[in-house]
Amino acid sequence: MAEVLFWAKPDCPANDKQQRTLEAAGHHVTRNNLLSEGFSADSLRAFFGEAEVSDWFNRLHPALKSGQIDRNSISEAEALKAMLADRELIRRPLIQVGEVKSFGFDPTKLQAWIGIQPSKDGLSCDDRHAQGRCDHGHL
Repeated sequence: MAEVLFWAKPDCPANDKQQRTLEAAGHHVTRNNLLSEGFSADSLRAFFGEAEVSDWFNRLHPALKSGQIDRNSISEAEALKAMLADRELIRRPLIQVGEVKSFGFDPTKLQAWIGIQPSKDGLSCDDRHAQGRCDHGHL
């Protein structure tokens, strides 16, 4: 099984459940504090790969919900600067296995990458949040 580096928000029920899911699949998870990790713009950027900048964000953050930040028009540099200033803007968790890095907890993607049981509906936690039907009790 995989050695998983997992950057999460402390005391986040969703991140706790995601970690348990990885561990139940037999992976060894080392949890790190997303809010206090010493990321640089370059080290944070590495987790986002080819994803659109708009997908990097925690869509439930008040600054996005209020329109203070427009995730669809913000530049990459501005997004990284904002995320380094307010780590709760980052779509979490950040995950690393070996040299491969990713963000968000997408069960289908993780199943293909390292092997976990996908969610029944195939949607990520973020997608269920966007639809107002999260089963983690933290909408």
